[in-house]
Amino acid sequence: MRVRDITAILEAVAPLHLQETYDNAGLIVGDPEQEVSGVLFCLDSTEAVVAEAVEKGCNLIVAHHPIVFRGLKRLNGATYVERTVIQAIRQGIAIYAIHTNLDNVLQQGVNAKLAERLHLSNPQILAPRPDTPTVGAGMIGLLPAPQSEVDFLQYLKTTLHASCLRHTALLHRPVQRVAICGGAGSFLLPLAIAQGADALVSSDFKYHDFFDADGRLLIVDVGHYESEQFTIELLRDIVREKLPTFALHLTKVLTNPIFYF
Repeated sequence: MRVRDITAILEAVAPLHLQETYDNAGLIVGDPEQEVSGVLFCLDSTEAVVAEAVEKGCNLIVAHHPIVFRGLKRLNGATYVERTVIQAIRQGIAIYAIHTNLDNVLQQGVNAKLAERLHLSNPQILAPRPDTPTVGAGMIGLLPAPQSEVDFLQYLKTTLHASCLRHTALLHRPVQRVAICGGAGSFLLPLAIAQGADALVSSDFKYHDFFDADGRLLIVDVGHYESEQFTIELLRDIVREKLPTFALHLTKVLTNPIFYF
């Protein structure tokens, strides 16, 4: 089993051409013809994750976020990105990223997994691309039953293992129609409002984004890592469906760079 055989399985679900123009999904480090001894799945490729791959005997890391995003002019170990790439090359470990292409698919994508965790029924793409309704950003669906806003916030904290939430003022209205976006999703606020969402669950909202809700829905910022954490399991399951006996591992390294006091 070669690197390109594993990446082909992933790209059958989320083809690279579906990634956004600013993205850098694909094979970032390594030889596509290299034989794979094991795969380690993670959200972020870091030095600790590379060390974990070595410990587990894995020579392919599949990450959601690309470790190289804006390009490298030097490789001298001055930044964590450079050190991670250098360590991976030294250890003969390939790094593959599957990012916005996985965000943008209806089936087996980041938002589909988040919708599954929240038990949203009939999830649809919130911002479909003009050429196809099954590709685009975010999702919108229905909770099994209406919830009070306080109950909904507690439900999110429990389901997403979130230590705290940022949200707009409570509107004292029930929540059932929910828009979601794993990762940064503030750009979807106008569409969530237009499609009648009671709440928009995502992350990385800026101060003034909360004003823009303007009493029309509840914004809930659950945290970037928290909104995407189940993507690791999703990636493992996609590959395991085709290779049920292959050595597939979920990282034990917590790569969330944000801590709460």
